[in-house]
Amino acid sequence: MNPVFSAFVPKIRRAKLVGPFGRRAEPLRAAAAPVRKIWIDLENTPHVPFFKPIIRELERRNYKVLLTARDAFQTCEMATRYGFIYTKIGRHYGQNRFLKLWGLMVRSLQLIPFIVRERPCLGLNHGARAQILICNLLGIPNVMIMDYEHAKTLPLVRPWWEIVPDVISDEGLHCRRKERIRKFSGIKEDVYVPEFSPDPSIIEKLRLKGIVVTVRPPASEAHYHNAEADVLFESLLERICSTQDVKAVLLPRNSAQKEKIVADHPHWFKESKVIIPEGVVDGLNLLWHSDLAVSGGGTMNREAAALGVPVYSIFRGQIGAVDRCLQAQGRLVLIERTEDVQSKILLRPRARDSVLYPKSSRALQEVVDHIDGIVQLHSA
Repeated sequence: MNPVFSAFVPKIRRAKLVGPFGRRAEPLRAAAAPVRKIWIDLENTPHVPFFKPIIRELERRNYKVLLTARDAFQTCEMATRYGFIYTKIGRHYGQNRFLKLWGLMVRSLQLIPFIVRERPCLGLNHGARAQILICNLLGIPNVMIMDYEHAKTLPLVRPWWEIVPDVISDEGLHCRRKERIRKFSGIKEDVYVPEFSPDPSIIEKLRLKGIVVTVRPPASEAHYHNAEADVLFESLLERICSTQDVKAVLLPRNSAQKEKIVADHPHWFKESKVIIPEGVVDGLNLLWHSDLAVSGGGTMNREAAALGVPVYSIFRGQIGAVDRCLQAQGRLVLIERTEDVQSKILLRPRARDSVLYPKSSRALQEVVDHIDGIVQLHSA
């Protein structure tokens, strides 16, 4: 065990068993095999559906899965909805870079009592920097699953292992050692989308009629945010509001973004041309019952592509290999100028196929095999 980690972990002395004649008594049963604990840290809402099948498969392989969740972007609400048992630790510190760095350090320290109590053999995340940082400091093996190679990181927040889609090159990844990079077939969304089943009750609940467009605003608090995406977003909503029989379902990333959008553009919400659902919404179900999707982020775009829903990206950061691949396959359209909002985004109904997906996922099994293999390597 890493000496730094040992300093935080209370040492447990084994009691001596003494028999009636002063000899050391042997235990009646052989010592049970140690419980293998994998700790997953949920920092953002998309992490919840992504890790659900991974958790199930790891438990089938006799791992005990521990969950922590950051109080940000409805992550805890989504985890509760999915029935997860988790420990809520830390919060989001906003857009300011210095506050982000401060929040990273604070949350990393807040995770220490959980680590000391549970003593996981592996940390697993999808870009949860606080987990990576504290695992590195305490010498705990950690794995980051990632599908965007241009995210910036700090030297101390580089994972021991990295699992990525096979379309991503090894160059520029966060893990320094190429022999510790593992790859899986398809895209991240192929891990969990195959298990989706539509629920038509959302149609009545949200009063969906006409041409339905699911819209996700740009991630204005992310380090990769480009203000050009905001211009494209506003142009899109103006077009939707001026087009007959078209309705937008808007999914703000947090309450602050919601309040700002409503305050800046009150006319969008007249006559229910644009609606914001109350509470947490099943994103896959909403996408399936939409005619198209437009998003300023990555996950919703790729979920729509995995479902076969026409999708347009207004993301204006550096385009990653996964999105380039989807674009080449005709499954994703990149919107780069305001002119593209008018000419490329097709506001029309789509035909919904009766068969969604085969109920098995090669991507899921490959990811879980990699995780299992990494644990075995560190246990040897």
